[in-house]
Amino acid sequence: MKDLGGLMKQAQAMQQKLADAQARLAELVVEGTSGGGMVKVTLKGTGELSAVDMDESLLVPGEADVLSDLIVAAHADAKRKLDQAQADMMREAAGPLAGMGIPGLKF
Repeated sequence: MKDLGGLMKQAQAMQQKLADAQARLAELVVEGTSGGGMVKVTLKGTGELSAVDMDESLLVPGEADVLSDLIVAAHADAKRKLDQAQADMMREAAGPLAGMGIPGLKF
């Protein structure tokens, strides 16, 4: 049963690494941009939108559709970056178990 004891220790170590990764994810902040940097959005690791910054030249009457499209594009950029960062952190935490198709471990 030595192998079982070793496996349990490995599982506990991985569990701690995953908990640490989740804590780091909660502190993660990513920025997405569009329009050549004219629109920037900031997402927290939880996915919460925390800021929207835009160049004042975009605040032209009658151009609301353009601004809306740029905000949506910047959010999509930030979400893609957040998803990638989350996957990378969780893959790193899972170590050799990453990619083994274990239920509950999604990266």
